[in-house]
Amino acid sequence: MPDTLLHTMARKKSKLAPPLPPRDGLGASRVRVPETDAPLTAFGFLAEVIASQRHRHPEDTPDAVARRFADGEVVLRSGQPIAADQVLAPGTDVFFYRRPAPERKVPYRITTVFEDDDILVINKPPFLATMPRAAHITETATVRLRRATGNEELTPAHRLDLMTSGLLLFTKRRELRGPYQELFARREVRKQYTAIAPHRPILPTTWRHRIHKVTGDVAATLVPGTPNATTHVTQISLIDAPLSPSLATTYSTPEPLASYLLEPVTGKTHQLRIQMCAAGAPILGDPIYPTIRPFGTEDFSRPMLLTSVYLGFTDPLSGREREFRAEAWLPGAGWRL
Repeated sequence: MPDTLLHTMARKKSKLAPPLPPRDGLGASRVRVPETDAPLTAFGFLAEVIASQRHRHPEDTPDAVARRFADGEVVLRSGQPIAADQVLAPGTDVFFYRRPAPERKVPYRITTVFEDDDILVINKPPFLATMPRAAHITETATVRLRRATGNEELTPAHRLDLMTSGLLLFTKRRELRGPYQELFARREVRKQYTAIAPHRPILPTTWRHRIHKVTGDVAATLVPGTPNATTHVTQISLIDAPLSPSLATTYSTPEPLASYLLEPVTGKTHQLRIQMCAAGAPILGDPIYPTIRPFGTEDFSRPMLLTSVYLGFTDPLSGREREFRAEAWLPGAGWRL
C-alpha cells in the first residue's frame, strides 16, 4: 500500500475516532445542546432527550439515565466524563449509549460471500436494514455482524434498502473505511440487480428520470426536469414453471412474471423500485411502489424480490480487479434462521 495512502488513512482514523467506542455492535449517539435562555444540567438535558425518543426502551427511565452518569458513560467530544449536575453551554456535543426498544426479529440469516483481512462481502436478506436508523437498530446487518464476529469496527462501504437483498461490502478496520466508501461515492463500482416483476414488453433500454424525495416522506416521486437517475435495463427473461406458479401464488398475481437485469449508473433512493413501477412492472413484494403499506405490517413470507447480484471494481488498496456475485433472493430458498 502506498505510504501516502497510509498517512491519509491514519489522519482520518485520528480525526474520526469517537469519544465512546462501539459497544455490543452499536456506536454511541451524539446530541447537541440547543440555544436556550435557561441553564441546562447534563442530567436534565439527557433525560429529556431520551424521554422524547420515539423508539425508546421502556426501561430507559430517569434512574437508567442517572446510572449512565455514575458509570462515566456520558462524555464530551474529548472523552471527558460529564457530571450529572454540570451545566452545559449551548452547542455542546454530548455522547452517550442509546438503549434501543425491543424489535421484531427478522427470521433470515446473513451469508458470507467473501472475506479476507480487509473486507467482508455478505448476501444481505430482505427486511434487514444496513445501518441502525429509526425503529431498526439491532435488527440491522451492521449490528448483527458486529455481534456475531466481535469486530466493532465492521462498517458498510455502501447501503442497501431495508427491503433489498444481496451483496453488501463491509470494511473490517476503521482506517479502511475511507478508501472503500469513496469508491462507492465516486460511482466507480459496477453494479447489477435482479428484479422479479410482471412481464412487460420492455426491450433492453436505458431509463433516465428525475427522482425527488422529501426528507421524512416514505416514497420518492418522479418529477419533470433534468434526469438525475439513470439505469440500464440489459436483460428481460420470462420465468417458467415450476417457479412462476409458486411466485404467482405467494404474491397473488395471475400475470406472467419476468426477471429484469438492471444496471444502475446512479444511486438515488429507491431508484430501481420507482423506475420499475413507472414502467408498469412494480417489483413483487414492494411495500411502497405503487401502494404504501402501513409501517409494521411486513409479511416475512412475501419479501421484495430485488437483489444486488453483482459488484465489480478496482480495489483501492491493491489496484487489482475484484468481482463478487450472488444468486437472486427467492422466498423459501433456505435462508430462514
